[in-house]
Amino acid sequence: MPEAAADGGPVKHGATPRRRFLGWLGAGLGAVAAAAAGVPVIGFFFAPLMRRPVEAWRSVGPVEGFRIGETVEVRIPSVAPVPWAGQAAEIAAWLRRSGPGEFTAFSVNCTHLGCPVRWTPNARLFLCPCHGGVYYEDGSVAGGPPPRALAQYPIRVEGGNVLVRTSALPLG
Repeated sequence: MPEAAADGGPVKHGATPRRRFLGWLGAGLGAVAAAAAGVPVIGFFFAPLMRRPVEAWRSVGPVEGFRIGETVEVRIPSVAPVPWAGQAAEIAAWLRRSGPGEFTAFSVNCTHLGCPVRWTPNARLFLCPCHGGVYYEDGSVAGGPPPRALAQYPIRVEGGNVLVRTSALPLG
């Protein structure tokens, strides 16, 4: 004889097929909605890992425009400017000419916290005014908190022009 419930009817074991179907349908639709919302979020975090950094060779001027033994600030057009970038559409660098065809370009950002360094010609040093970082004219650390030398840009001379290879924010 079948089991009797409190109301006298038979005891139901498990959900009805309709209720079970609606439960699975709700779980499936929830999973689809979560995946639809999650794919863009996952793409946002992992897309930079798949993209190659944008780099380009930019002219900073003719070789004759730079005197041997002199360090000057140069402005380089950004590799990927946007219309609203304003001053950020240019990258600054310190360019040093040490010989007839020998150039070195240093980042203007201190390796300690990224503050802009300035060249002091009388002392022949790069100085970071924010935290007291000091660099020699070859970019190596002379004192203060910077953990490593100034970042350098690759340089080449082509067709009488000095070219600097730039990329986004070379802080290290």
